[in-house]
Amino acid sequence: MFTPEMFANLFSTHAIIGLLIGTVGGFLIGVLPGMTATMGIALLIPFTFGMEPAAGLIMLCAIYGSAVYGGAIPAILLHTPGTPASAATAKDGYELTLRGEGYRTVGVATVSTVFGGVLGVLVVIFLTPPLARLGLRFNAPEFFLIAILGLSIIGSLAGNNPIKGAVSGLLGLAVALIGIDTVFGVVRFTYQIPALEGGIQMVPALIGLFSISQVLVLAEEFGSETKTKVVSELKGRFLPPLPEFIANIPNLIRSTFVGIIVGIIPGAGADIGAWLSYNEAKRFSKNRENFGKGAIEAVYAAESANNATAAGSLIPLLALGIPGGAAVAVLMGGMTIQGLTPGHNLFVEHAAITYAILFGFLISKILAGVVGFLIAKPAVRLSRVPNLYLIPVIVVFSAVGTFALNMSMFDITVMAVFGILGYLMRKTGFPTAPVVLAIILGPMAEGGFQRSLLMARGENLFTFFLGRPFSVPILLLIVLSLLSPLITKAIQNRSLAKK
Repeated sequence: MFTPEMFANLFSTHAIIGLLIGTVGGFLIGVLPGMTATMGIALLIPFTFGMEPAAGLIMLCAIYGSAVYGGAIPAILLHTPGTPASAATAKDGYELTLRGEGYRTVGVATVSTVFGGVLGVLVVIFLTPPLARLGLRFNAPEFFLIAILGLSIIGSLAGNNPIKGAVSGLLGLAVALIGIDTVFGVVRFTYQIPALEGGIQMVPALIGLFSISQVLVLAEEFGSETKTKVVSELKGRFLPPLPEFIANIPNLIRSTFVGIIVGIIPGAGADIGAWLSYNEAKRFSKNRENFGKGAIEAVYAAESANNATAAGSLIPLLALGIPGGAAVAVLMGGMTIQGLTPGHNLFVEHAAITYAILFGFLISKILAGVVGFLIAKPAVRLSRVPNLYLIPVIVVFSAVGTFALNMSMFDITVMAVFGILGYLMRKTGFPTAPVVLAIILGPMAEGGFQRSLLMARGENLFTFFLGRPFSVPILLLIVLSLLSPLITKAIQNRSLAKK
């Protein structure tokens, strides 16, 4: 774990710059309502190409973690959650702001972010390698089933409409089939367009689906957007009193572990982790009647949980290659582009890079607290920036990043096409995350299936899978994953009923 190569990766000039850019950039993305961590990761993936793998992925992880925290600032001060994960924070945080305690509440959110994030990443560091060791006994059939397990969470990513999620996933699989078959060398679905023989490049598709589609959504709001008035004065003490913090340590620990567990569940998300911890904090509180009216315990619980959920979602990603949500799916795309395949090899062949990324993520959680302390006051005013100024900046960054990949205008065309596609999907209720997941896992599933057929040598494939000891547990996990939308919905209903 602690090797000279790991420290060299972690403290290289590129890694430090990436850490700073990712932490500050993610924080600002979180502050801006409508912007998401998923969009931020997709937007900056092209800029990781010229960076060392560890430095680039540290930057992407920092964006992911800091955006969750940044969303708490407008949630507390403006009652406008910057991200869905901050909705629970807004409930009591804004009530505290109305009582003149906004700056103190931002400090509580900052301390809770650092606590939940650091403890969550430490759990990831120590829990993921043992799980990843199972990958040593995996062969083509197991990798095929792992890919199917990953695809089975599409229903979880689809919210309340798993059928539309399945359609989105099938669209992503169709996109993944474009190009040359890596096993038999057959050219498929290129329609005599030479540029398509290499398949659809992942990065232009990601940027189109998440960044350009968001630009089109923002463009709809011209003339109709209403920006909430910014709190004029933020004064007083930032850090919470020590006795108050000590009294909330059990609340923080409980909420952090609830968040980690929720993060491991595919498709659950940081918003569910925050609401579930909010309810648990209310259940254990001696002042339950204050919840919803300005209970500081609620802010401790929600912010520690949503940051721990973000960390916990890395466990299935790194150990098994199963992204638990849209942001993590895009992050997986960034790993794949850097040549890092989730599983045991991450902790053996690429251990120095992997641990550098994890410890970089850990440092980013601490650094996010420092950033919040330094720029919380001016950052909240970003919420008033009109879309008229945001849209050109996003488009320019998207176009430059996409073109820089291969110096190809065709990639710009792919970005634009997927941007329009993503916009139409969002307007009609079709989720875009399953498309990304299918594009990433489709080749893995196809290759594993073809090799499994060769290994079965004419044997019934279902019997072949049942005869392999590690395939049966994965099949059971697939069934459980298919049922997870029902489990998630039950958790949501329980959370809503207790609000």
